[in-house]
Amino acid sequence: MPGLIIGDQHDDLTSAVQQIILSSSESDYLDQLIPLLRNAHTQTQVTPLIHALNHVSADREAEIERICNTNHQEFISSVQQLQSVREGTVTLTSEIMELSRSIEASTEKLAEQKKALVDSRGVRQNIDDATQALKDCLEVLRLANQVHDLLGKKNHYAALRALDELQNVHLREVTRYKIAEMIERSVPATQGLIAEAVMTDLNTWLYRIRETSQFLGEVAFYHTEMRRARQKERAANDEYLATAKLNSPVELVADEVEEFDVLNNDEVQVDFSPLFECLHIHDALGQTDKFRSDYAATRRRQKDLLVPQTLDLLDEESAGLSSLLEGIAGFAIVEKATMAKTENFRAQTDVDELWDSMCQSAIALISSALPKVTNDDALLKIKGVIALFIQTMDSWNYPVTALDGLLLTLFEKYSNVLKTRFSEDFTEIVNTDDYMPMPIANAEEYTRVLSVSFYTPPPNPETGLEERAEDLEYPCVLPFSQMYPLVCIDIRNFLTQIYLFSDDQYFRHTTVIDNTLKEMLDDLLMNNFITLLTDRLKSQYPGQIVQILTNLDHFEAACSDIEDLLVSARSSSSAAGPISLRATTAFTTAKTQAEKRVFELVNSKIDDLIETAEYDWLSTYVPEGVSLYMQELTRYLQNIMTSVLMGLPYTIKDMMFYTALEHIGENLLSLPLDPEIIKISSQAAEAYVMDVGHIVSFVEGLDEADRPQVLLEALEELRQTTDLITLAAEGKGEMFFDSSIAGPRFGKVDKLKGAELLEKVEARRSLTAMGSVGGLGGGSGLSPTMAGGGGFEEGHAKKASTTLGDFRDRFGQFGRRG
Repeated sequence: MPGLIIGDQHDDLTSAVQQIILSSSESDYLDQLIPLLRNAHTQTQVTPLIHALNHVSADREAEIERICNTNHQEFISSVQQLQSVREGTVTLTSEIMELSRSIEASTEKLAEQKKALVDSRGVRQNIDDATQALKDCLEVLRLANQVHDLLGKKNHYAALRALDELQNVHLREVTRYKIAEMIERSVPATQGLIAEAVMTDLNTWLYRIRETSQFLGEVAFYHTEMRRARQKERAANDEYLATAKLNSPVELVADEVEEFDVLNNDEVQVDFSPLFECLHIHDALGQTDKFRSDYAATRRRQKDLLVPQTLDLLDEESAGLSSLLEGIAGFAIVEKATMAKTENFRAQTDVDELWDSMCQSAIALISSALPKVTNDDALLKIKGVIALFIQTMDSWNYPVTALDGLLLTLFEKYSNVLKTRFSEDFTEIVNTDDYMPMPIANAEEYTRVLSVSFYTPPPNPETGLEERAEDLEYPCVLPFSQMYPLVCIDIRNFLTQIYLFSDDQYFRHTTVIDNTLKEMLDDLLMNNFITLLTDRLKSQYPGQIVQILTNLDHFEAACSDIEDLLVSARSSSSAAGPISLRATTAFTTAKTQAEKRVFELVNSKIDDLIETAEYDWLSTYVPEGVSLYMQELTRYLQNIMTSVLMGLPYTIKDMMFYTALEHIGENLLSLPLDPEIIKISSQAAEAYVMDVGHIVSFVEGLDEADRPQVLLEALEELRQTTDLITLAAEGKGEMFFDSSIAGPRFGKVDKLKGAELLEKVEARRSLTAMGSVGGLGGGSGLSPTMAGGGGFEEGHAKKASTTLGDFRDRFGQFGRRG
């Protein structure tokens, strides 16, 4: 079994060896040998293979030897030939080898050259590629540098366009290079540089705008002043245009021919290009909202810088206020222009908010500084600046309602300052007046007094016409004191200065001016002037009181002219109807007080004189002349007629003298009616009648101009009473009780008083006839006090209440003296 295996294996190896031998190449040989070697795992397995190879080799040698032995000569020849061929082959091989070496050398050189050529072509291609890449990168770098150059030249928009072109066009061509990535990373930073640079320029522009705002406002104010002047000139030439206010449609149309650009003129030019460029660049960068908010914040900060912490309104030129309002005006004009020149950039609410804030700050600043201003001229200048500011901003369609309120506050301050000043003037006029009729030296002075006062001279009694200044004789006197024209001048000045607040300037609240003027004028006259005059009524000098009364009468008459003046000067076109001053009634009341005071002083003097009367009602002799007290009394009446009462208007003068005579009559009548007097002798009655007759004769002897017939009515009761006493002394007293006689003759005599006097005189006459003399009359020589008795006090109190109105009611039929 082993031998069989070996035998089989031998046969296999033999066949394998045969195949190896028959292989055409070494590779085939190895292909046959490798499986055998792979399967020969042990030495015992390799040995048969070796034996098989040896066996095959031996067979081949045996066959060769056999062949050689058979063809030996031919073999030798063949060997020689083979050797010869071999030699030739060796020679050829040498030559071939030499040629091969030569070819190999040439081939190496050619390969080197070809390699060099290939390398040079690659290098050249690389150079070309590098050159092109370098060109592309250089172009990118050039554009990047161009962006910075344009940025340095402040061509911000061109720089942004170049950067956009660089990013969207040129960088795409060099994306494979690292420089593209570097530049791409630098684009946002460059955009930031552009945005920062344009914002820097914008901030510079905003700073210049802030510095220019005041001058811009000044130019705008000047333009408004020119419009005012042109409108005033048009109003002077055309009544219709006179009703048109500044900034009204009519005025705007009429002024169209005068073109003026506040933002671009010979004085100031405001270029909005930096703003437009900045807005455009931020729009291109997609940062419009951010830029809008940053710009708004910057303008708010600039707005805060416009308003100072304090304001001095005491400057005569109002420079501080002008600077403040000019700055606000320029700032607001720029805001309006920005809105008009851009679209959806500045919101209306933002602009209105800035305007309201500036207005409120300015109003607060002005209001806080206003209490220090106490000069009306300074207030007018302040009002002029504010009015100019309002009219300027109104032309730019800014709301000015809050500023209207400031003008109202300013007018209230102005009117109070005027009121204080004129109140001081009135006090000085009252305190420095001489309370004497005003002397006039010449016609020029007379005309000047008439022009400033509300006095109308009485007509000439002969012609009935008002006398011309040239026809009067100088020097002359006017009935009022110098107080009257001075106060009239002050009233006119007060009216003029009140209306100066709205004269030819902006002020919408004209009704407030009209009402304030009336109320303040009333208050000045009532609570200042009239009060001062009534305080002067405490004087003990009748002449001074009479002059005050004369002045009050003229002021009362002047009130009507003042009311007409207020109506004609009224600034409100919508107001209508008459104006009534409460001062008219106050003057009337003050006149009544003055009249009472004159009554008191005159009657007091009359009482003092009558109290000196010393009648011996039981006297048995008749005095030779009129009593001394009666002489003094008539002399006093003459004096007051020719001096004290001379300056009074005729009606008041007549009333005064009439009342004085009436008071004299009552006091004289009270003397014999004294309850302590029981009997009156006929001699005493005759003396009494003589004294009464003296005063009656005095009145009757007055000039017709004094109308003695009217004045005698004041003594009528006294006259009829003395007539009754005379009849009683003659024993004819019964006639008093005869109605047919007593009615016409004793109608004014009180029945009880008449009967009492008859009883006293008749009783004394009866006693005299019976020879009973002395001791029954209750004493002779009455004291002055007793002579006056209670009748004087009663009469004094009664006549002190007599007024001019009562006199006019009773004697109005006589009219005013011609």
